[in-house]
Amino acid sequence: MNSPSKSPEAVAKIGTLGSTPMPDITVVGGAGHVGIPLVLAFAEAGMTVNVNDLNEATLATLKAGKLPFIEHGAAPLLAKALADNRLVFTSQPAAIRGTGPVIVTIGTPVDEFLNPVTAAVQRCIDDLLPHIADEQLIVLRSTVFPGTTDWLHTYLARLGRKNKIAFCPERVVQGYGIKELREMPQIVSGTSPEAVEEAVALFNRIAPEVVVVAPIEAELAKLFNNAYRYIEFAATNQFYMIAKSAGADYQAIMKAMKHNYPRARTLPGPGFAAGPCLFKDTMQLAAFARNQFNIGHAAMQVNEGLALQLIEDLKRSYDLPNMTVGLLGMAFKAEIDDTRASLSYKLKRALQTCARTVLTTDPFVTTDASIQPLDSVVADSDLLILCTPHSAYRDADFAGKPVVDIWGFLKNANVVY
Repeated sequence: MNSPSKSPEAVAKIGTLGSTPMPDITVVGGAGHVGIPLVLAFAEAGMTVNVNDLNEATLATLKAGKLPFIEHGAAPLLAKALADNRLVFTSQPAAIRGTGPVIVTIGTPVDEFLNPVTAAVQRCIDDLLPHIADEQLIVLRSTVFPGTTDWLHTYLARLGRKNKIAFCPERVVQGYGIKELREMPQIVSGTSPEAVEEAVALFNRIAPEVVVVAPIEAELAKLFNNAYRYIEFAATNQFYMIAKSAGADYQAIMKAMKHNYPRARTLPGPGFAAGPCLFKDTMQLAAFARNQFNIGHAAMQVNEGLALQLIEDLKRSYDLPNMTVGLLGMAFKAEIDDTRASLSYKLKRALQTCARTVLTTDPFVTTDASIQPLDSVVADSDLLILCTPHSAYRDADFAGKPVVDIWGFLKNANVVY
């Protein structure tokens, strides 16, 4: 099956496509958090990349040489890729050209009942199929529900298609994708030897090494990685709450636990475990295990419950209904601007039911109109809560106001919890 010719309307929609080299590879969702590091890594490797994304505003931002969010180390790579004419920006499935691999960064979301929405992948593939040549490699990149890769192979076979199907999960840390793509092994799986061979050759261009497993093993490896990290955070958060209820200093306990004791070196510190991956992937694993993933469910209860437990503790010590509470940091983790699934907002919503006023500040977040400058929040608050340990807060002047710091991050503040 050959890719259909482009209509005049499609060509007009994608702008300068005709004046650029034929892309070597297409990244669908290429202007997102998963897509941009991958796009720039392939461009750095000398490939011409079709950045295909429905978000035309974000594409325009990239085309102007700017990043839509924080991705450390990406700015110089973007500038070079643009200067070398390595990027093609398109906003419609019909704008996919060439016979190179098509990497899809659309994963399996979770619905309002915390169940995986597997139909999202099918809708995306159905939109792409009329514009992808037969036998072209399709690579699933984002988290998918276990079994999706093999399902896609069977689904396309029923349609008479011969596309090669691979799953090569993204496993980088938010904001540091550029660095980690260069340093970390890439897991590769495929539904045929030909798919594996082509996917291995592709990722050998940007990864230091490749590990080949079966599709179900790659899918579970991605979920296990994130669920295990989430469980680690739950363990330390549970320890923190036990120590707090006993009137003990958990930071002192951790220091004693780790001192010259290598078996405790990987225990993380307490804090809000959030973001778009850890909770969602733990939920996906629980759903796949038919809700028999008891340790995963316990981790969700601990990590999601930490913010609510904090409020209950504060109610016993402070007259919250007559206080203004300032939240320091609204991104889901330090030194980035991403607020997706941030527990800072869960804390804010809960506090709004029991405090007089809740104020918020963050040095990176630009998408929330309610965020105020740090100085204003400090001046107007009776109590401050460190939600995200941005480095800007470490030595900040909090004017002697009481500060809640479950992270053990602040050095010179009046920490009260």
